[in-house]
This record gives sequence, structure tokens and C-alpha cells, in this order.
Amino acid sequence: MAHIIVVGNEKGGAGKSTVSMHVATALCRAGHRVGVLDLDLRQQTTGSYIRNRKKFLEAEGLDLPSPIYQELPEIDQASLQPGENVYDHRLSAAVAKLEPETDFILIDCPGSHTRLSQVAHSLADTLITPLNDSFVDFDLLAHVDSMGDKILGPSVYAEMVWNARQLRAQAGLKPIDWIVLRNRLGAQNMVNKQKMEKALERLAKRIGFRIAPGFSERVVFRELFPRGLTLLDLKDVGVKQLNISNIAARQELRDLIKELNLPGVEINF
Repeated sequence: MAHIIVVGNEKGGAGKSTVSMHVATALCRAGHRVGVLDLDLRQQTTGSYIRNRKKFLEAEGLDLPSPIYQELPEIDQASLQPGENVYDHRLSAAVAKLEPETDFILIDCPGSHTRLSQVAHSLADTLITPLNDSFVDFDLLAHVDSMGDKILGPSVYAEMVWNARQLRAQAGLKPIDWIVLRNRLGAQNMVNKQKMEKALERLAKRIGFRIAPGFSERVVFRELFPRGLTLLDLKDVGVKQLNISNIAARQELRDLIKELNLPGVEINF
């Protein structure tokens, strides 16, 4: 069966689509077959990213490793039994279609709580949660005191992950490997940054996740989206010499893939 990676966070702007596209493309370049689902049915940022990639590569006559994008199929509601949810069936049908032809299925969740997102989390073998380096984002995981020093208790998103873990345990599935990414980091070593680091370390032990380095805030990510490209594609599209920022960003991606510790994945970029 395909290994399912879910990228989730109930707050927008944490870099989920950027992380999703770069992880999916890195796995493709490592020789794996990767399927992608975008559960944000309204905004479809990851879906647009992949469609942009397809159009650009076709226009340039390029053949670069790319994930398979699968739309959620429509379900005839008349075929449902009483109490069954149409979104559950749409997601399970999409996963079933991708599984025979993929090694990994990456599911990008919306920046809000939805039924689709809730079910997707229960399917996750690996859960990646990008988190901006801010206590505004941290509040999704846990509540802290006014000084940001003491954790008062888990918050809404952590509770949803806990419920997903319980469902998997009841079904006899292996536990979710939950990784929280400190994403869109600034270069300065500010007091807030240090407080966030300590708070995450305390919370990781308490509710059971690993902390991994994400991506620093870089203009290049916004520039790549219209062409559907990632950092790993730059040399293939004619960029002969990477600047220091791009080289550092590629190293961040290497570090991330290594930290995810996905089955059978060897870093070759």
C-alpha cells in the first residue's frame, strides 16, 4: 500500500502548499511514484501549482519528474447509505484510484477544519504540520500563558490529531509519525524565536511530535509558483548558477526530507 503523507494545519499562510509541492517533487526525483490530492476544494493552491507545472513543461518541451494530481471524484449521493458522508466517499475513492500506481500519496489539507481534513488525518502514516514562528500559530497546538513560558493545555488542532490517532489505534493501524515544521523562519535570533523553540520542545514531549526544520522566508518560493517549479528544477530550466539563497534553500529541503525519514527514500539531490 502507498505510504500516505498528510500536510495539515488549520491556519492559512503557514506554507502548506510550498511544503507539499517540494516534498512531492523531491520524492519523484528520488525515483518514487507520487500522487497528490488537494482537499482545499475552494482555493486549490496545490492543484494550481501542479497544473502550472504541467502547462510550463509542455510549453518548454521539458520532461521533469512530476507528481500525479488526482481530483476528488464526484459521488452519486443516491448511492449512499443512510448516515454516510459524501466527502468520506470522495476521499476514499481518490485514494483507491492512486494507490495501485503510487508509492506515496501526499494529501494537502485546507487551512480550516473540514470533514475532509479530519478524515485525511486519520489516514496519515506521516503528518507534516508547517508552523509559522509565531505564538499566533502555536495557539493551534496549545494554549500558553501571557508570557509564552507555560503550556496551559492542548488546543483545537492537537485535539483533532489526537482523535485521528485514536481512530487509527482502534483500526489496528500503526501510529501517526507527526512532524511539526518551524516554517518561514526569519534570519534574526529574536527573543520570540527562542521562546517558540523552547515552547515547541516542551510541547513535543507532552503530545508526541517531532520537530523538523522547515523553509526560511524566501522570495524564490513566490517566484516559482506561476511556472509550477520547485528549487530542484532550477538547473533543468536553464539557471546555470544558483545564488546563495537558492543553495541554502536546497539544503533546507535536503534536511527536511532526511528528517521525515520516509520508507525507502534516499536523498539524491
